[in-house]
Amino acid sequence: MSDAAQPTAAEVRAAAEAVKVALDRHLAAVEHRTGEDDPAVSEAFNALAVAAEVYDERLYHRYDEVTPFEIPDPDDSLPPYRGPEEPNALSVLIRRDYAVVEPQRLLAQAQRIADVDGDTGTGGVVGGSVHAALGVLFGEYEPDEIASRHKEFGLEEGDSTLWVSAADDLPEPGEWLSAPFDQADPQQVVCRFDVSAVFDEDDLDADLDDMEEQDA
Repeated sequence: MSDAAQPTAAEVRAAAEAVKVALDRHLAAVEHRTGEDDPAVSEAFNALAVAAEVYDERLYHRYDEVTPFEIPDPDDSLPPYRGPEEPNALSVLIRRDYAVVEPQRLLAQAQRIADVDGDTGTGGVVGGSVHAALGVLFGEYEPDEIASRHKEFGLEEGDSTLWVSAADDLPEPGEWLSAPFDQADPQQVVCRFDVSAVFDEDDLDADLDDMEEQDA
């Protein structure tokens, strides 16, 4: 980065002072919130996020340092939680995507399982059917084991997510089995964990940008 584009020490100091002011305003808004969706709190949050980002950028460009915290983008966060304060039950919703990149490996593994089980009928069906092979594979192994051994089965991982959703009580047995995901409500989610190549790409892009800035 050229000297002309570098922020001055005074500009870094001013950005730091702006963060302090934004922090005070955010705390005051939270202390006097009028409800869960108080717009004053949202505005203070966004102002704090902007101030922190400006300070982080100026700090980095001037001193090659970064802050130890990151304020999440409100557009990417979960909606306000509206579930029970003291949940008596929970649902764990998991989605994992896979690409079938080596169908012959998948077919061979499914055939081996069928042969070991001595199920000649299933073995005959496996033949060249990926559909049947997947049924054999997921019928034999737990999803977590498939996730840890996916390459052995000719699969490639895609995105995955896990939602922990709170409830007052467990549903009645069999109540949701016909449509297990229709009642998934983001506002009942206590926490979620996402895995995606997008995050790795973002990190790589950031690293490349940093390298370009340092070379400039």
